[in-house]
Amino acid sequence: MKRRKGEVRLAGQLVGTIEELEGNVAFTYMKEWLERDGAVPISMTLPLRSEPYVARGLHPFFENLLPEGWLLEISSKALKISKNDAFGLLLATCGDCVGAVEVMPAKSEDR
Repeated sequence: MKRRKGEVRLAGQLVGTIEELEGNVAFTYMKEWLERDGAVPISMTLPLRSEPYVARGLHPFFENLLPEGWLLEISSKALKISKNDAFGLLLATCGDCVGAVEVMPAKSEDR
């Protein structure tokens, strides 16, 4: 099974990764980000820590980045991604989200 992975950026800076793990989704801050002076979390609900945040499906912070309503319908059809594939939609639509957080497919995904 293909394991999908994304890069999470804050104001253009790589801060962590998000990946599917056997039905769960894990977000992990990069060690380099955690050691950086002035590092800030991407959300108050995801404070800085070295341990991954693991959730069944997307963590609510990432879920809230997804398109909704008519935009979800259009995005799902245009991208040929099921509305039920939240992780796929996150990788496909959140490279240019409103706000400072961006999520895009990792440059080297496990295949």
